[in-house]
Amino acid sequence: MRGIISYGAYVPHHRLRGATINAAMGAGGGRGTRSVASYDEDATSMAVEAARRAMRTAGDVVPAAITFSSATPPYLDKTNATVLHAVLDVPKTVFAGDVVGAPRSVNAALRAALEGSRPTLVAASDLRTGRPTSGDEANLGDAGMAWLIGSDDDGPVVAEWLGGASTTAEFLDRWRIPGWDHSRVWEERFGEHAYLPLVTEAVEAALDDTGLSVDDIDVAIVTGLHARAVRGAARAAGLGGTRIADDLSQVIGNTGTPHAGLVLTSVLDEAAPGTTIMVVHLADGCDVGVYRTTDAITDFRAADPVADQIAAGDDGLDYTTFLTWRGFLDREPPRRPDPASPAAPPSFRSEDWKYAFVGSRDRSSGAVHLPPQRVSVKGATVDDMERVPMADKQATVATFTIDRLAFSPSPPTIAVVIDFDGGGRFGCELTDADAADVKIGNRVEMTFRRLLTANGVHNYFWKAKPVRD
Repeated sequence: MRGIISYGAYVPHHRLRGATINAAMGAGGGRGTRSVASYDEDATSMAVEAARRAMRTAGDVVPAAITFSSATPPYLDKTNATVLHAVLDVPKTVFAGDVVGAPRSVNAALRAALEGSRPTLVAASDLRTGRPTSGDEANLGDAGMAWLIGSDDDGPVVAEWLGGASTTAEFLDRWRIPGWDHSRVWEERFGEHAYLPLVTEAVEAALDDTGLSVDDIDVAIVTGLHARAVRGAARAAGLGGTRIADDLSQVIGNTGTPHAGLVLTSVLDEAAPGTTIMVVHLADGCDVGVYRTTDAITDFRAADPVADQIAAGDDGLDYTTFLTWRGFLDREPPRRPDPASPAAPPSFRSEDWKYAFVGSRDRSSGAVHLPPQRVSVKGATVDDMERVPMADKQATVATFTIDRLAFSPSPPTIAVVIDFDGGGRFGCELTDADAADVKIGNRVEMTFRRLLTANGVHNYFWKAKPVRD
């Protein structure tokens, strides 16, 4: 048996309401809300957060490979998946590679993992945007998703992969060339005309591959960036009588590359054993996968269910702030020197600390040091330390400062000193928080963010964020 051993999703905290766009621009807002990555997030950092959640519920399984898929990768000519590799603190022998460029890229990575023999972590993420008042601006969203694929020899499989099929055609639907900050979309009726026969053929082939009939499908998930084709896909494929899962587009928007996985996660979070799920993804063709939940789903609990993340979101984001974060509104920055770009050698030397957030613990006194030290703060013992991973530990705010002068794309900067459960004190920035709500004693957890980009170099590190029920 091969399939999904564990999974994790990440939906950013911020939401932008369509009504907010309408109020500011008089047009273009549409209905519902969309998820918005903060100024200090990108596709890599969101994929990291999703992967961390997937690995928390993976037991002792260590992936033999890590892949990253995105239509909006932060780097070209450099592998983005190596950041996930470093953050997850896996052995150097674990392969890490990108499968990027288009929303369909994730299906290539996922299919290779499902048809392989080794445990593989497949992560996907997109940071989607569009021109002000465009349909993409209002209807797309930002998120990350990760699946740990393996066999029952690796760990309990919660959703068995039964099989699937694909159809492919070359036609112009949605495209973007390097350097563009938005996608172009062809006329919708043409896209619907091209997609629907491909959907019908792929669904029929998937049913033949699995030996199932339409009546055997308990839930169908239909997603894709071509909204009109998605709306007609279920009927065209003969799935009109099957329960169609909520595609979450009214609450977080369409998140592109990871979206089918997000919806699948929301279904798995509520599924009983023996539920047969068909995933239909429209992107330059159609990819269909069929899964069936096992008895292991009964005891599986996602690290942070999608429904909980949606419920905890804040839809009070101001439209001008959103435009600033996306680079459409060039505001006057604080009158401070621009930050310097990080240098490669020190980043390489401090990989454990910078990416995996590993401190050191004095073996004799138990004192925890952040960053890791050779000399203990208690007893002054030297070179008698052990590694202690800190990324998944919660902490309490000991003191804080609201800095309105420090350089930041979204002032003010909230600087906090936090005490970790089990020992260790650390000073860092607090993100996804309102300055008015910060108090001594607040509970926080760590999150992986992009501190800045200078000279084309992304500087990633850890920040704290509030723990939300």
